[in-house]
Amino acid sequence: MKKALFFVLLLSSIIGRSQLKGSVSDGVKPIAGATVYFPSINKGGVTNLDGVFVFDALPKGNYPVVISYVGFLPQKTTLSISEGEQDLGELILLPDSSLDEIIISGNLKPVNRLESTIPVEVYSPEFLQQNPSPNLFEGIQYINGIRPQINCSVCNTGDIHINGLEGPYTFVLIDGMPIVSSLASVYGLSGIPTGMIEKVEIIKGPSGTLYGSQAVGGLINVITKLPEYSPRFFNHIYGTSWQEFNADLGFSGKINENVHFLTGINGFIYDNPIDHNNDNFTDVTQQKRFSLFQKFAWTNNPSLKGSFAFRYLYEDRWGGELDWTDAYRGGDQIYGESIFTKRFEIIGAQNLSDQWEVQYSYIDHDQDSFYGDMAFQAKERIGFVQGIWRKESGRHQWLGGLSTRYSWYDDNTPATEIATVNNPNRYWLPGVFIEDEIALKVRHKLLLGMRLDHHPDHGIIATPRAGYKINFDEQTLLRLNAGTGFRVVNIFTEDHAALTGARDLVIEEDLSPEQSYNINLNFYKKIYTSNGWILGIDTSLWHTYFTNQILPDFDTNPNEIRYNNLNGHAVSQGGSINIEANYGRFRAQLGGSLLDVFTQENNNKVRPVFTEKWSMTWAITTPIWIEKLRLDYTGNLYGPMRLPLLGDLDPRAEFSPVWSIQNIKLSYQKDNDWNFFIGVKNLLDWTPTKNNPFLIARSDDPFDRNVQYDANGTIQATNQNPYALSFDPTYIYAPNQGIRFFIGLNYSLSR
Repeated sequence: MKKALFFVLLLSSIIGRSQLKGSVSDGVKPIAGATVYFPSINKGGVTNLDGVFVFDALPKGNYPVVISYVGFLPQKTTLSISEGEQDLGELILLPDSSLDEIIISGNLKPVNRLESTIPVEVYSPEFLQQNPSPNLFEGIQYINGIRPQINCSVCNTGDIHINGLEGPYTFVLIDGMPIVSSLASVYGLSGIPTGMIEKVEIIKGPSGTLYGSQAVGGLINVITKLPEYSPRFFNHIYGTSWQEFNADLGFSGKINENVHFLTGINGFIYDNPIDHNNDNFTDVTQQKRFSLFQKFAWTNNPSLKGSFAFRYLYEDRWGGELDWTDAYRGGDQIYGESIFTKRFEIIGAQNLSDQWEVQYSYIDHDQDSFYGDMAFQAKERIGFVQGIWRKESGRHQWLGGLSTRYSWYDDNTPATEIATVNNPNRYWLPGVFIEDEIALKVRHKLLLGMRLDHHPDHGIIATPRAGYKINFDEQTLLRLNAGTGFRVVNIFTEDHAALTGARDLVIEEDLSPEQSYNINLNFYKKIYTSNGWILGIDTSLWHTYFTNQILPDFDTNPNEIRYNNLNGHAVSQGGSINIEANYGRFRAQLGGSLLDVFTQENNNKVRPVFTEKWSMTWAITTPIWIEKLRLDYTGNLYGPMRLPLLGDLDPRAEFSPVWSIQNIKLSYQKDNDWNFFIGVKNLLDWTPTKNNPFLIARSDDPFDRNVQYDANGTIQATNQNPYALSFDPTYIYAPNQGIRFFIGLNYSLSR
């Protein structure tokens, strides 16, 4: 390193002069917008796009100086200034990812993370790239309490579980807009490239007061890069020994002094059928994906700033028998699941004044798919607009808004038919919300909020929330939050199990919206040790109670999937702890969760399938050998979860074993622009086929030609079908992709 890691020592050794200049960086790239401040004379400034600052004609004397930037430890020292010119060179700030982030998801406005009454977790692109991933779905699998769940061995559909709750309870937003709709919850998450992400904010627990329906289990807000601070050009390219290739390319610039733009292109291809478990089916879905992201931002007036972005996604994926080709698409000769996805999104925001802002989004999603010989064609159009009002008045910080959402959905299933006549679903969902955050005392805050939504079928639905925060000191706080949520279920778009395999779909009644009631206790503590360690401890306890919950019933009849409102209640409760440790350039994030998730109906307590009792995650970064060489070690560990069996004779294990996915990445920073990396994914070579006779039931007879039934429709055991099974690919709880090597490079050309 050219300069001492802590530039405090460098500053204190310099003879001060009347002109000061220097630059601020994180040791790799310059930091634009860092603050350099002299509090005793109330003089300060910020670094430019190259991280450079200059102060002219400072009076002689001794001055305290503070250099700070969001997400980094502030550096404080006293500087003695005499006459002349002094170049301080490169000054380096150390990251502080656990304390000083600015977040927006908790209150729809930028606030310091510790000032928020709502606990929000923040993850940077550097965290996501500790294990290079082609999309968000894979990138977040090492976050405590978050588990991407693969739901089908053939097409690899997936969703994201938060604290043990099913994927549809997770609300995914891009730049605060509800862009990942119900139809996209199956495949849309795979189309969000990590190269365009500035940070990811996560709230665990209901957020319906601000975000409305679907934000029941928690939300993930993907915040994209700001065009005015993005590199001129960047790329993130890598490939694996399984012949997967991913490329993120981007560039930014300005149309004029006030209008900036950012362009991002993502391509992913995997066209190498592999069958390591010898069932004649692809272990991993073949994919060809292209995504274009374009964003504009105008900043001529801070009170009138705005942004506009659009994204186009095309994906062609298939999985199935190894000799499947497009010629067999939709046929009953060779089994394959083929999905074409076309998706267009618009996201925008415009400040009307210091107090008023308008946000809007639009989604156009077209899915053309076949699951064997079963066709599923679906289209979805969703428009959303929201006006937000903010006002500070004394001890009160008011937040209010009006929103409306228009949904249009059509598919080729009975869900959009009336008396065999096609009838697309159309409805408006208007809502209004108000919230007040009250500063009761110096260290106490109270949050009160209420939202009202009007659903065309279910009328007015209220979702209140309340929160209380106590700051014991600057590094210790306690938060208590409670709230409700609701969710209207669309089975065909949210649950892939309703479309694949040989199970019959049974909907036993008109489904009422689900309701949830949640309470969450969060404690945060930051510790600075005398030998230089910085520790952050974040722990939570939660309890969520559901009424009218709708879950797929795989147990009543192995040949059916039954859906109805639970005649009882469901509970998700537990505790988690996250620990961050920083020492120089060593960083570690360790997490653990204990989960107690169950449904109770007629005094019968049942643990849902695909719900682990405990989990652990870790992400460790350390320099090795030489300064520019870095090692990243990421991993997770999951306890047993109940799995869906097809009957008493099914020889597969009823519960998964303890399993873990671990990765190692070695990277070399050539200079401020180039970064080369190699590594190993799934170091332990773990797949769910371990210790199981097979993963896909009846993979040798995917069209069930040799399945025999008795008079009651029950599958019979025969010589050709000794376990009385039908074709079913839903028995999967972990990625079915073994060990593989990867190599890649990042390049970033700063402004």
